[in-house]
This record gives sequence, C-alpha cells and structure tokens, in this order.
Amino acid sequence: MRLLVTRPEADGARTAAALSARGHTVMVAPLLHVAPVAFALPRQQFDAVVLTSANATRALAAHPARATLTALPAFTVGRHTAAAARAAGFRDVTFAEGDKEDLAALLRARAGKHALLYLAGEDRAGDAADWGVPVLTMVAYRARKDERFSPPVAAALAQSALDGVLHFSRRSAQAYVDCAAREGSSALAPVHFCLSRQVAQPLRAAGAATIRIAPRPDEAALIELVGEA
Repeated sequence: MRLLVTRPEADGARTAAALSARGHTVMVAPLLHVAPVAFALPRQQFDAVVLTSANATRALAAHPARATLTALPAFTVGRHTAAAARAAGFRDVTFAEGDKEDLAALLRARAGKHALLYLAGEDRAGDAADWGVPVLTMVAYRARKDERFSPPVAAALAQSALDGVLHFSRRSAQAYVDCAAREGSSALAPVHFCLSRQVAQPLRAAGAATIRIAPRPDEAALIELVGEA
C-alpha cells in the first residue's frame, strides 16, 4: 500500500521503517512538531512519575531535575512509552496494557502515600483528576500544528496517490482534518488507520468514509491492521 504517516519525526521515522520492511511505500510528513516546555520541579515528595507519551521522556533530556525524576518509579500508558522511559534513564518502569483507562486502573491499584507527578503535553485528551488518585500535572512539552499539508502531501492527495493514512493521536488526526479543510483536497478518501476510537473521532466527524481501528492501542497492532487491509 501507499501510506502516509503524520506522527512527529522520531516516532514517524520508526513507524515508516516498520511499514517499509513489510513492503509498503511510505511518505512521512509530521503534522505536529514537539518541543519541550521548561518546568520547575515542585518541592514535595512523589511516589512515581506518570507518562502517557514518549514525548514527555524526550522533554527530560536536558532538564536539570532529570536525575531526580528518573530515580522514581514510572508508570506508562503502554510498551512504547515504557521503552522510551527506560531509554531516558528510568529503571523501575511499569506499563498498562491498553489506554488511559487501563493506566488509571493500574495507578489506583498501586496507589501509595504521596501524589504522582504526571508529565503531560500542553494539549491533551482527558483529565488526570478523573484517575482516582492524587496527581500533580506538569506540562513538559507542547506540540505545534501545521496549518497546511506540505506540497508533496497535497500533491499526493490531489492525485489519489495514497491508499491509507496512519493516525496515532486525536490531535494529529484533528490537524489532518484541519489541513484537509483548508486545502479542499480529497484527503478523506484514503483508508484511515487509527490507533483507537478516540483518535478516529475527528475523522469520523469530518465524514471520512473508511476508518479502521486497531484492536489494541499500540503501534504493532496498527501496523498489523494495515497488513490485513
């Protein structure tokens, strides 16, 4: 298949390599550009750090409190973020097999004496206050959206040269829909492979005819879904 991957650079390149190894032709064109946000570590004790995106771990690379944070246990939303956490220096990492609801259940089961520190994105779905445990949210990164498709992507869509588009977050899916509206292109015509129902919502609302949702919210499951199409 001829595919478009719109996730940010580091993750997008890895996904493209996995798809190419399976015989697909892949175009990578990030619609979100991630940058760290400076934050001061509060002077209180935390039982653990919560991470729902690998972007949060990358934001710690040059943070002055990196050693303090990575010495704490980490809870992540899935395997990919767990691997990123270990690469960032966390030694005690536990991941939830699923989505943020599964993560919340894990956090409630492991609740300790002190609050949890959630390193989050500036724009995010849901509210950590709904997790049922004491959580302090700190914004560790932000993602800037592109306003338009790059010329190669716009041309590929106009020429019906793409069979499918992979979407890994609700915000990137919304960015895709917004770009499609500005371009007036046939961007909704390809098959849209989505990590979850939540990710698919902007595409469904925009009228995308063909949406496929991964059976599990992880990269491997989404790549498998593409292979079955």
